[in-house]
Amino acid sequence: MPMTHRRGVWLMVACTLMWSMAGVVSRWLDSARGFELTFWRSFFCALTLALLLAALRGPARLWRTLRGGGPALWVSALCWATMFTAFMLALTLTTVANVLITLALGPLLTALAARVALGHRMPPRTWGAIAVAGAGIAWMYGHELGLQGGSPLLGMAVALCVPVAGATNWTLMQHLHHGDDEGGDMLPAVLLGALISALLTLPLALPFAASARDIGWLAMLGAVQLGIPCVLAVAVSRVLKAPEIALLALLEVVFGVVWAWLGAGEAPSLAVLGGGALVIGALVFDGWLGLRASPGRVVSVQA
Repeated sequence: MPMTHRRGVWLMVACTLMWSMAGVVSRWLDSARGFELTFWRSFFCALTLALLLAALRGPARLWRTLRGGGPALWVSALCWATMFTAFMLALTLTTVANVLITLALGPLLTALAARVALGHRMPPRTWGAIAVAGAGIAWMYGHELGLQGGSPLLGMAVALCVPVAGATNWTLMQHLHHGDDEGGDMLPAVLLGALISALLTLPLALPFAASARDIGWLAMLGAVQLGIPCVLAVAVSRVLKAPEIALLALLEVVFGVVWAWLGAGEAPSLAVLGGGALVIGALVFDGWLGLRASPGRVVSVQA
């Protein structure tokens, strides 16, 4: 389908809305914890993507792509596997707030990676939006972090793997797609990442303790919260720059608060509301200026 900058922005917003469900759903589970939770989500994500990509490309073409994938495909797959595994594991080690505030480092790390690896110069508006959004997230969760007992450092250290892998992945795809509508077929990398995550966590997940209800929720996470939005994000990477993707991904933090409010009865504080307003305002302002400055590049995203 034709992909414009404007459509890419809206698709990325939809991706963050789906990604943001993980925190609240993980709190609804009966008995699945730790590596078992990660295994089932990655397993159902891989199953969803295998069926989806086989239907779109045909099994033979998909298999040829997986067998003949070059180093870039496998590097991207390892990045996806790291994000899939570290995010859910971090949720079992510390609070949703701690995980989300750590993920908020994504735009800064991605902008730095694109600057160092690709020589991209970010416009001042994007640097300003990153700074304002980061301040908003610090405001949102700073008070909650200060109230917690114990040490959240282990969970936050695991969560830090997510923005590091994300910055690497988005920068890689930016390099592959820069000035080129073909840029390599990177959708199978998401499937490989889910398979790697499931295989690595399977031995650590045994013996299984998840209830049938848990497995149903984790199947939904694997398909709707993970597989579909990740495929859309890869398509979006053809028209949005890596730092733009990471900046828009901050909406996952705001949506995560809303899901927790609606689904778990956790009413946001004034700090959360004020910080969320800063994040949304920064994103809207940067997006509006980006749309005005965009030349309206259109690429064809093929199955």
